Amino acid sequence: MEAAPPQARWGSDRQNVATEAHATSLIAIVTSERCLTMDFEFSDEQRLFRDTIRDFVAKEIEPVASEYEANDIYPTDIIEGLKEMGLFGMMVPEEYGGLDLDFVTYAMVFEELAKSWHGVAGTLGSHSLACKVIALHGTQQQKDKYLPDLATGKRRSGIGLTEPEAGSDLQGIKTTARLEGDEYVINGTKTWITNARHADPLPVLVKTDPSATPAHKGMSLILVEAGTPGFTVSKDLPKLGYKGTESCEVSLIDVRVPKENLVGGVEGRGMQQVLGALETGRINVAARALGVAQRAYDEALQYSKDRHAFGQPISEFQAIQIKLADMATKIMAARLLINWAASTADAGGRVDMQAGMAKLYAAEIGVEVTLDAMRIHGGYGYSKEFIIERLYREAPLSVIGEGTSDIMRMVIARSLISGKNSIG
Repeated sequence: MEAAPPQARWGSDRQNVATEAHATSLIAIVTSERCLTMDFEFSDEQRLFRDTIRDFVAKEIEPVASEYEANDIYPTDIIEGLKEMGLFGMMVPEEYGGLDLDFVTYAMVFEELAKSWHGVAGTLGSHSLACKVIALHGTQQQKDKYLPDLATGKRRSGIGLTEPEAGSDLQGIKTTARLEGDEYVINGTKTWITNARHADPLPVLVKTDPSATPAHKGMSLILVEAGTPGFTVSKDLPKLGYKGTESCEVSLIDVRVPKENLVGGVEGRGMQQVLGALETGRINVAARALGVAQRAYDEALQYSKDRHAFGQPISEFQAIQIKLADMATKIMAARLLINWAASTADAGGRVDMQAGMAKLYAAEIGVEVTLDAMRIHGGYGYSKEFIIERLYREAPLSVIGEGTSDIMRMVIARSLISGKNSIG
C-alpha cells in the first residue's frame, strides 16, 4: 500500500493531536469535584425557610382557607401574619428593610402558600411585583418614601395594567395622564386589580403621549396613592375561583398626582418597566400554579390509598396508577422549569423565555392535574366537602393571569427566533 501524501499524513497527525488534547481536557473537567453532580436540593437555609412557611400555613391558613374562600372573606388575620414574617418585603432590598430573597426561595414561598390557598399567595404576588418595579426603576426619592413601608406591609400595593378593553395588548390602553404644571391629571379605568382597596401606592400604566408611534414610547408608570380624590374602587368582580382575595375595577377621574410620582422620573418608559418586572413576576405565577397542582396530587394520592373498590384500594388499579404517574411527572417537570428560570434570574440573566416556559407549562399542567385529581376522587371530587373542587376552580387563573398561555408561547418563540435564547 502506498504511503499517504505528506499533507494527508500531517492532517491526520493534527487531528490525532487535537483529539488527544480534547480528551485530556475533558478528563480534567469531569474529574474536578465541582462537576461531579448538579445540585437539585435546597440549601439548609432554604429548607429552614420552607419549614417555617409550612408551619405558618398549617397553623394559620389551612384551618380557615376553605371557609374564607367559600364565603369570599378577605384574609385580614392571615395578612397580619404574613406581615410579621416579613413576606411583604420579599422583593425589597435589604437596605430598605426587606428580605431581598433569591428567586428560588421566592418561588418556593409561593408554592407553599398556594398549596393551601391560592388567594393568599395572590395578595403577595401583586404586591411583590410592585415592589420590584419601584426597587428597579424608581427614583431615589420614590425608593426612600415607599420601600421601607412596603417591606413591612404597612403599605401594600398591586399593579394597575389591565383595562376593560386592553388585556394582552397593553399598548391598547386608554388611560391617560396629562401634565398640568407640577401634576399629572389621570383619567381612565383599570380592571382585575388585586389589592385595589389596600394599594398605597398603586403603580398605574398610562399614556402620557397618546399620539406616540409606536404606542409604548408614549406610555408611563405613575404611582397613585390611596385616598387621592377621584381614585375609587368602582366594583368587585365576581369570579369562578381566587375568592377571598379582591379583584376590582378601579376608576380614575381627574386624579391629580404630583409629577414626582412618575416612576423613574422620565416619561415613555412605563412599558419597559412593567415588562421587566413581569418577566420575573411570572416565576411567582408559575410557582402558584405548581402549588395548586402539588396539593391536588397529594390529595389524590392519599385518597387512592384510602378509597376501596372491588375489595382493594383503588391505588392498586392500573388506571389510577397511570394517572398518578403522569401527574407526578408533570409536577416535577414544572418544578424543574421554575427553578431553572429562578436560578437564571438569580445569576442576573434575562428570563423572558425561561419564565415564559415555566409559567406556560406549570399553568397548563395545573389545570390537567386538578382535573385528573377530580377524576380519581370520583363524585367526591365534585363535592365542596373536599378541597379538590376548590383547586379545580383555582387552577385556570394561572393560564390567564400575567400573560395568557398563548402570549407565553409568543414570548418563547420570539426569543428563540431572534437568537436571544436557544435550547440544546
